[in-house]
Amino acid sequence: MKKALIVWGGWSGHEPKQCADIFAPFLKENNYQVEVSDTLDSYLNKAKMKSLSLIVPIWTMGTIKPEQEKGLLDAVKNGVGIAGWHGGMADSFRNNTEYQWMVGGQWVAHPGGIVDYQVNIINHHDPITKGLKDFKMHSEQYYLQVDPSNKVLATTTFKGKNNPWIKDCVMPVVWKRKWGKGKVFYTSLGHVAGDFSVPEALEIVKRGLLWASR
Repeated sequence: MKKALIVWGGWSGHEPKQCADIFAPFLKENNYQVEVSDTLDSYLNKAKMKSLSLIVPIWTMGTIKPEQEKGLLDAVKNGVGIAGWHGGMADSFRNNTEYQWMVGGQWVAHPGGIVDYQVNIINHHDPITKGLKDFKMHSEQYYLQVDPSNKVLATTTFKGKNNPWIKDCVMPVVWKRKWGKGKVFYTSLGHVAGDFSVPEALEIVKRGLLWASR
């Protein structure tokens, strides 16, 4: 049986526990043994980390100790998959650039706060986005610093209403990548648990979890 570790915490505004409660049952339904933790010390158990198929971090901001970060990054480098969303993965530890390199991006702004925006599927053949059509969100539209080596699957275009200098800027919303031997999935969707009431947003994360898993 595959093993998955969900680690939630950090800023509570992103509803990390509520999001964990959405995806833990999904993984169990797909024959994963799931551990849900609220401490970064979970990354210190080398034997456990080595045995995992998938890590799901849901931890916005905060700090991570060097030994905790090493435990996480070493696991991914050695083949454990990692998959996450929004600030729970791309705005976790602002001082840790190697962690950000692994993720493939870092949040820097959400112009206008909660806004209406469109997600455009640009890869219709990848298993994460196959069969999905463009869709609309009413949430935070993330502006990120992103790694050019990411394989981008979906994007969004900024209207520039609040910040005219970014008008027509196209920003990745969904990507996948490798980090060492591990597969990495990320989407900027999922500001709060309610965002996953949008069927496409929910489906993209579900597929991303399964894709990243070894």
